[in-house]
Amino acid sequence: MENSAANPENEPVIENKELSIWEALIPVLILVAMLAFNVFVFGDDALGGSNQFILLLGGAVAAIVGYFNKVKFDTMVDEVAGNIQSTSGAILILLMVGALAGTWLISGIIPTMIYYGLLILNPTIFLAACVVICSVISVATGSSWTTSATVGIALIGIADALGIGLGMTAGAILSGAYFGDKMSPLSDTTNLAPAMAGTDLFTHIKYMALTTVPTITITLIAFIIIGLNLDTSGNTDTSAILASIEKSFTITPWLFIVPVIVIFLIVKKTSPLIALLVGTLAGAVAALIVQPDIVLAVSGMNELNFISGYKGLMNAITVDTAVETDSETLNDLFASSGMQGMLGTIWLIICAMVFGGIMEAIGALSRISKALLNLFHTTFGLFASTVFSCLALNVTASDQYLAIVVPGKMFAKAYKDKGLAPENLSRSLEDSGTVTSVLIPWNTCGAYHSGVLGVPVLSYAGYAFFNYLSPFMTLLFAAIGLKIRKISTK
Repeated sequence: MENSAANPENEPVIENKELSIWEALIPVLILVAMLAFNVFVFGDDALGGSNQFILLLGGAVAAIVGYFNKVKFDTMVDEVAGNIQSTSGAILILLMVGALAGTWLISGIIPTMIYYGLLILNPTIFLAACVVICSVISVATGSSWTTSATVGIALIGIADALGIGLGMTAGAILSGAYFGDKMSPLSDTTNLAPAMAGTDLFTHIKYMALTTVPTITITLIAFIIIGLNLDTSGNTDTSAILASIEKSFTITPWLFIVPVIVIFLIVKKTSPLIALLVGTLAGAVAALIVQPDIVLAVSGMNELNFISGYKGLMNAITVDTAVETDSETLNDLFASSGMQGMLGTIWLIICAMVFGGIMEAIGALSRISKALLNLFHTTFGLFASTVFSCLALNVTASDQYLAIVVPGKMFAKAYKDKGLAPENLSRSLEDSGTVTSVLIPWNTCGAYHSGVLGVPVLSYAGYAFFNYLSPFMTLLFAAIGLKIRKISTK
């Protein structure tokens, strides 16, 4: 994930001795019930706005609980403000991803990726290839978000053209993206988890590989089996689709220079915002050079000049844009909503931060973590408490960072008291806090990836094998006592 909070490890965890565990759970239970009913009524359209309001209602319930437990309204508002401020980076990144998608469409970058992808990838190996490609890009960039915004969008397009289910494709993309995110020393969560637990970065990565490598192996095997049994409707039409792409766009491998520049900037630890802005502007230049006719068509004017070029590029960056082809499949595919299309996701994130901020302000998050810590007393129980605490915070706080920071601070002493090395905790935080965030529709990660890939969370969650198998793998290792490192005494 991208860094959406400044130094989250320095944030204090708010405790409230007045609050009981049952009071802390009231907003959670009511929120889950309301969201379940809302999804039942609206289906996939629930993310269009009704879920956002439900999150605000959940925040109101939490505020009432806080009021009866001597938490001042101003304290809650301040915490909400801090939470929303912490997501400003993520919100700006979302806007820039929308802008980048617009210029990469009209410049032919995304169509070119799809064109060459259709030539190289066949349906049998496609899903496994998605996992591998996204793993490599995510390790190189340290960012699952950048992976989704670049190759992820192109792979979704290829899947659509091949007739492969978008839910399973998004699951494969995110499995690879989060494997890379976990294992890359450039990832902020991979640096945050050992900082919370009290170990160093490379000890954490090496120890985490013990559970991560088996999980990604199982994931790859699962997608290979699915690929071998895949019945695709689009495979026979590939040649017609390729011809339609060539007819509508100028296809050239030179266009790959733009995404390579973006990935290079991320690898060199350039701010993601700067990298995406450069990618957007480079895409705009490429559009003027390679696809001037498309720029003119998008502008709605009759002659290409400075004004019409400017208007066409700004339309692509900010509002709905579509490139007409003679293929109905491609017409749906070659459309972008620009920055405007990201507003629904931003709205969801802000409302989720309201709920998470109030829950934090009233002390409910720390109360839930403490209750889980006291629930088990064995070594396995300690690992289970950590996993369930991370999952609970991904649901309640709607933020991946809090799902690492709060349990990290709460559980560090318990691991030490049991003679367990701190890398046990850091691995558990990543295996459960980092990867499961994308499975929660109102979590910042779930909202982001769903918005960028255009696939609802509930559609891909069942296929994101790596993401939901990771917590089970860390619990399996704990249950059988495999590779559980003790504190070394000299």
